[in-house]
Amino acid sequence: MLSKKLFKYNFLITKKWRGFRNKPDFTKNVYQVERGFYNYLQEHHLKFFEQLLGDDTEKVLTNLCDLEKYNVDWYLQARGSSTVVLKPKTTEEVSEIVKYCNINKLAICTQGGNTGCSAGGVPVFDEIILSTELMNKIIEIDENEGTATCQAGVILETLDNALAEKNFMVPLDLGSKSSCHIGGNVATNAGGIRLLRYGNMHGNVLGLEIVKANGETLDLLKIRKKDNSGLHLKNLFIGSEGTLGIITKVALQCPPRPQTKHVAFLGLQSYDKVLQILKKARRELAEIISAVEVMDSITIDWSSEHTKLKPPIDRYPYYLLIETSGSNEEYDGLRFNAFLESALVQNYVLNGVVTGELSKMQSIWSVRERLADGFKKHGWFGIYDLSIPITEFYNLVDETRAYLKNQAEYVFGFGHLGDGNLHLNVITKKYDQRLVKDLEIFLTKRVFNMNGSMSAEHGLGFFKRKYLPLANSTSSYQLMKELKRLMDPNRILNPYKVFP
Repeated sequence: MLSKKLFKYNFLITKKWRGFRNKPDFTKNVYQVERGFYNYLQEHHLKFFEQLLGDDTEKVLTNLCDLEKYNVDWYLQARGSSTVVLKPKTTEEVSEIVKYCNINKLAICTQGGNTGCSAGGVPVFDEIILSTELMNKIIEIDENEGTATCQAGVILETLDNALAEKNFMVPLDLGSKSSCHIGGNVATNAGGIRLLRYGNMHGNVLGLEIVKANGETLDLLKIRKKDNSGLHLKNLFIGSEGTLGIITKVALQCPPRPQTKHVAFLGLQSYDKVLQILKKARRELAEIISAVEVMDSITIDWSSEHTKLKPPIDRYPYYLLIETSGSNEEYDGLRFNAFLESALVQNYVLNGVVTGELSKMQSIWSVRERLADGFKKHGWFGIYDLSIPITEFYNLVDETRAYLKNQAEYVFGFGHLGDGNLHLNVITKKYDQRLVKDLEIFLTKRVFNMNGSMSAEHGLGFFKRKYLPLANSTSSYQLMKELKRLMDPNRILNPYKVFP
């Protein structure tokens, strides 16, 4: 049972949260989740953590005001009631924390930058939050090998800036790059806006260091790019979202940084023209193309209203953002301009702008990258992260809009055209359990009929855990459950996530 002090603390949390009008209700209440058979945090547990991490208020957080940002996800759609955040600095500290929690059957929620879209990084109940914020050391950048090794809590943009000094880059770029952690990127197998060029994390992780559920440290931190000596165990943890082990260190292969970039923002009349331009770009820009993003007019209208960012051209039914990256400014520029002139002459494109100037490129990219900034201003929004045939992108958007009729304020779609990843967004004034259930049944049926995926790059987390048995064969789903039982028999690692 809770001590009187911690019971009172939980009561105060509940009472004070009610004063925050923009904060969501507790996840356990909204989704009617039953708490697992875990022990409750006691005074002697706290004393152990304080002794382990030292008398440092930065490493053991129990103050209500400090806990707020860790209990609620970035999108304000999920909320837990954890009473402590632990912030270790070393693998050894993580190991001791996990070992102790396993023995005492205390549930753990590992959290990085807390930028996930599926509520995989926030507690559902009172799980102990293990934050990797202080595990932010870049251990080595090897210029000869083109590799980087760092702790899991290093921010993506921080690592990319360090690599830039040596003319390398992280093979991943996300809108949340200024706050997301490398460990979280690996744990969710992040894709991002340049997957077309560099692939996802599965293809770029060379090695990992893992703390298992029993506290044992698993050294998989190899940095050789070719190694076939046994099973590739690191792949078990890429995309596992903290349910099989806690990532403490990461080794990445890092490509050379492009010497030149160009970005075009184009307006098109129809989605058929969008697909024709994609084919043309793949054929004529081939090795220098690095990103192709698509948006419809409703997306841009919504963005203009809620983020105050205006596109660089007038209103058109569809928009494409195309980026090229290369090593020869003159050659790449001439090639890109020739491609665009040809597209205009052939009537594929109605209007557009192109630039190689850094500030202008950043301004264009911000129209796409900051689309999610306005989501938090609404009552409820469904971010459906779908992998489907690119020919079906806006057919599905239109079908969803027709299915919902007047039940949603907004239905729009945008995404990574180059790799078939549609972000379908449904926004309503408030959460409606029946509407959400009906919509998910509709989308699941349509997406699976297209041999697609309900989770392209955001992970399953809490919101999408129901899809795990639906998206996999019976035998593969059974094997996943067996692996979970084998590696985390007490189920202390990120409970209520991924596994339904």
